[in-house]
Amino acid sequence: MSAPAKTFFGYPRWFGTLFVVDMWERFSFYGLLAILYLYLVAAPAEGGLGMGAQDAAALLGIYMALVFMASLPGGWVSDRILGPRRATLWGGAAIACGHTVLAVPWDLSLYPGLGLVVVGTGLVKPSMAAMVGRMFEGRPERREAAFSVFYVSIQVSALFAPLVTGYAAERIDWHLGFGLAAVGMAVGLVHYVVGLRGLGDVGARPGDPLPPGRGRAVAGRVLLWGGAPLAVLAALTATGVLSARHVLMLVGVGVLVVPVVYCTRLIRGRREDGERVRLGAFVWMLVASAVFWMLFAQGPALLNLFALESVDRSVGGFEVPASWFQSAQPLFLLLLAPLFAALWIRMGARVGPAAKFAVGLLFGGAAFALMARAALGAESAPVSPWWLLAVYLLLVVGELAVAPVGLSLASQVAPRGLDGQVLGAFWLFAATGAALGGQFARLSSVVGETFYYLGLGAAGLVVALALAMARRGLETRLSAGSAAAAPVESAN
Repeated sequence: MSAPAKTFFGYPRWFGTLFVVDMWERFSFYGLLAILYLYLVAAPAEGGLGMGAQDAAALLGIYMALVFMASLPGGWVSDRILGPRRATLWGGAAIACGHTVLAVPWDLSLYPGLGLVVVGTGLVKPSMAAMVGRMFEGRPERREAAFSVFYVSIQVSALFAPLVTGYAAERIDWHLGFGLAAVGMAVGLVHYVVGLRGLGDVGARPGDPLPPGRGRAVAGRVLLWGGAPLAVLAALTATGVLSARHVLMLVGVGVLVVPVVYCTRLIRGRREDGERVRLGAFVWMLVASAVFWMLFAQGPALLNLFALESVDRSVGGFEVPASWFQSAQPLFLLLLAPLFAALWIRMGARVGPAAKFAVGLLFGGAAFALMARAALGAESAPVSPWWLLAVYLLLVVGELAVAPVGLSLASQVAPRGLDGQVLGAFWLFAATGAALGGQFARLSSVVGETFYYLGLGAAGLVVALALAMARRGLETRLSAGSAAAAPVESAN
């Protein structure tokens, strides 16, 4: 395929097509995430569902977990059935439909709408990454630079989406906020369809298609093992046998079990001792990362509620929407990410991934120790917004020491040809953390917000200490059987 003229930040026109789609997909995702919890807990008289704070946090945690996990089956469908190009198209359409369903002012639209968003996101994210990877096949430095640009698009969307959807939802109507997210995804889809010609043959066909005649058999298994349980749960819920809380708990148990089964099969399937040792040590790192994501998952849920109820949001006579605080984290990420990238390069191999994870958990724990102090002050009067902004800043520092380091480590410990599966394990444990964060939020009504946040802070600090103490042994095992004898270094 002849190279098109470069027209988008020094990249070919097709890259601009994918960039815009990714930007609008992330706009719709973060726009929904900023207002979903507030909509769930808002009183029916205010247009919300009137759900309890703890149940709403559990639902949000399950939703975030399913979004993380959906990339595994979505990537399989893209690789074996649809191909990345059609998977992106159908996934984007499912996301737009999901937000449109949520925009309908009907209580029963919640679960179908969220389900469509989860399915669509699972198709879009791995398919977009696959197309960018194939376009730059054999040019790793260009591929890494391209993914860096995509990362910027995520943060820019995450920065502005809450400002737009949050104002519309909190000041006008909740369903208008969902509708704006749908419009954003629709704009991205139109741009994608118009720019399809520029993609050439890339992503037009599945990379590893199913043999002829296997499609129907696979569809039957999916309906049997996936559709049938969902239909049973829906029927039991509709007839009142199970409550929504029971269903959330069952789904939460499934989210916790899947990563354990997945990693057990991944490790047992390795023949070389060095591979098993490296993957075993990596799983312990993933367990630590799940604790961090458990802390992180409090942001769109209980911290969002804290901004609504316990923060003085008046600025010059204007009351800042609570959802706008969700823009703080992407803003801090955009400002700090270059500094951390330079810091990791400067440190080199002197500081290994276990030590960096320990630093991330340390900052995550410190964030909630500070949050406990803010909650204590809010018992008498609304507190300054600087408390919450400081908490988000500490969480972002922790994220920069966990997320990119973990992804880099996954690519380094993965056996040959299993990069995608090991990276999938990283996101599965992120899903576990998000689900745990939602379920543990129920404790806030039992012990009170101050002690709840203090407990979260203690969990982060204890895991950070454990990682610091075990770092030498972990990093030795992470390098077992590899060509290099030195400890694994994160390539950020």
